[in-house]
Amino acid sequence: MNYRELGNTGLKVSEVSFGTWAIGGSWGGVNDDQSRKAIERAIDAGVNFFDTADVYGDGHSEELLAQLTAHKKDSIYVATKFCRAGDIHDPATYSEQTVRGYCEASLRRLKRDSIDLYQVHCPPLEILQQGDLFTVLDKLKQEGKLRHYGVSVETVEEGLFCLTQPNVQALQVIYNVFRQKPGDQLFPAAKAKGVGILVRLPLASGLLTGKFTKESTFEQDDHRNYNTNGESFNVGETFAGLDFAYGVELSEQLRWIAGGRGNMTRAALRWILDNEDISCVIPGFKSVAQVEDNLRAIDVPAFTPAEKQRLTDFYRSQVHDAIRGAY
Repeated sequence: MNYRELGNTGLKVSEVSFGTWAIGGSWGGVNDDQSRKAIERAIDAGVNFFDTADVYGDGHSEELLAQLTAHKKDSIYVATKFCRAGDIHDPATYSEQTVRGYCEASLRRLKRDSIDLYQVHCPPLEILQQGDLFTVLDKLKQEGKLRHYGVSVETVEEGLFCLTQPNVQALQVIYNVFRQKPGDQLFPAAKAKGVGILVRLPLASGLLTGKFTKESTFEQDDHRNYNTNGESFNVGETFAGLDFAYGVELSEQLRWIAGGRGNMTRAALRWILDNEDISCVIPGFKSVAQVEDNLRAIDVPAFTPAEKQRLTDFYRSQVHDAIRGAY
């Protein structure tokens, strides 16, 4: 395993770490026994960082992580998120009393005294601009309930605003071959400020695995079924904001990236890891096999300058204008 600095936090995190949205729910059926085995396999491979949220299975993914990491608090870092259990547009959701309640509930589920990285979970820009939320987080940090805090953002504009806040130490961002925009301005700006970058949805909800066809279907409780047009939350969180059928067409055009790299999954993750501005990538998982496949991205060949330019041209000519929603 390779490790990278998480901005100026002093934490060194595994460059391939894992997100736990899928094992909490909203990605179809889950099996807790398989989830636990997958977490154990990741830890055995040197993974020392996991990302979760209080709304992933209504806290279920936090509880699963606690079962495997609560006795390894000094060696396994956990990031969690808050605010989406309430009305994200209501300032009351971000009051000290409410945030303190979210934080203490996550601490209980995680069986920890302090959260390594506490993240605001995709709040509206206007909430961030009010500034009161950061004062609340500063207070919780001073009390020792959290070590560091950051923001999971939907847009480059939100990310750039967060960089103006002195104690924001990490940004979580959607970034993949289909979503290259953050790499232009946001990532260099974050690096200059010493702010870590966590990359979520690196496989564009599975599109970049190359395993889907236009006839593929998803379970009723899978957001790839019920949020395809942003019916429940930001459309960019599902298939990178692309129409599914068009996304499948685009993924077919990208099959060449797997050459010499085993498969598209490893190649798509390798492309992200090739960016030195990134602290770590956090793909999701449901099984040991998925964990192992994602980890193999560490050892596959990097992309050549010519290949990188080909993917940049592809994004600009065929992808950028097809992405729905602000980003």
